[in-house]
Amino acid sequence: MSAAETFDTGHLDVGDGHVLHYEQIGRTDGAPVVYLHGGPGTGCGPLARSLFDGDRHRAVLLDQRAAGESTPRAADDDVHWDSIDMDHHVRDLEQLRTTLGIDRWGVIGLSWGTALATTYAERHAEHVSALVLGAVSMGGRRAVDWITVQMGRHFPEEWARFREHVPPGLRDRRLVEAYNELVMDPDPRIHVDAAIEWCRWEDRHVAIGPVIPDPRYDDARFRLAFARQVTHAWRNDCWLADGELLVGAGRLDGTPGALIHGRMDISSPLDDAWDLHHAWPGSVLHVVDDEGHGGGGFFDICRRELVRLVDVP
Repeated sequence: MSAAETFDTGHLDVGDGHVLHYEQIGRTDGAPVVYLHGGPGTGCGPLARSLFDGDRHRAVLLDQRAAGESTPRAADDDVHWDSIDMDHHVRDLEQLRTTLGIDRWGVIGLSWGTALATTYAERHAEHVSALVLGAVSMGGRRAVDWITVQMGRHFPEEWARFREHVPPGLRDRRLVEAYNELVMDPDPRIHVDAAIEWCRWEDRHVAIGPVIPDPRYDDARFRLAFARQVTHAWRNDCWLADGELLVGAGRLDGTPGALIHGRMDISSPLDDAWDLHHAWPGSVLHVVDDEGHGGGGFFDICRRELVRLVDVP
């Protein structure tokens, strides 16, 4: 694979004050594919660029609403939060596709991006040439409660700290709702510490061994933006009912695709990927035995599947 270099950058006004940043890398005449980042709210980083073959792909890297280089940022005070939901994310993808003059494109999503990618593909299958999902998460209350509450059974000491940061006046609330209120508070004395504790828990639940702190959380603005985005989406169960994407998976019949998932992924247990694979006719499931929520071998398979499924026309 050759490195994919940038040939175009742009900004897409999608309304409600949101202007999305996107970048195109690879070949102008390559096979179109759009990358949907995780988080929600991480934006597109170096990992996104490394997934694509510069000799084969025309890859579109999109920073979703209030993420990455899109404006406003989630750490800002003027974000229209009511317009950040699944319906708006899906509409943004369609607006971007038509703006770029693309009829059909491959879609790759990682982590949260798999829920967005699957929703988009089920609603607009006619415009999806292939679907690659890595670290599969199907959203819904079951998944959110697993990460924020039930995983405390695996990490009781760390979860106790996470839980105890919530002040007594908010402890009758769902944990993710309490944290959302804290990180949205305009007082830095409240939202700074809450974002630190949220991201400390993020570091713990994605690790399969000793915790290696994510260096992105050293940036106070990124840390706050990330905590706000995730708690906003999760308090709404990612705008998905439990099992909703499985019910709609029949719409993917005829869409070639692959799911790549680490067997050691505690954050997003393997059964989501397994269930979606069996509900999606013709899909391929790769279980990476020694990986968790990502990892080197995991991303190698993502790259191979992108070359196999989203090739030069």
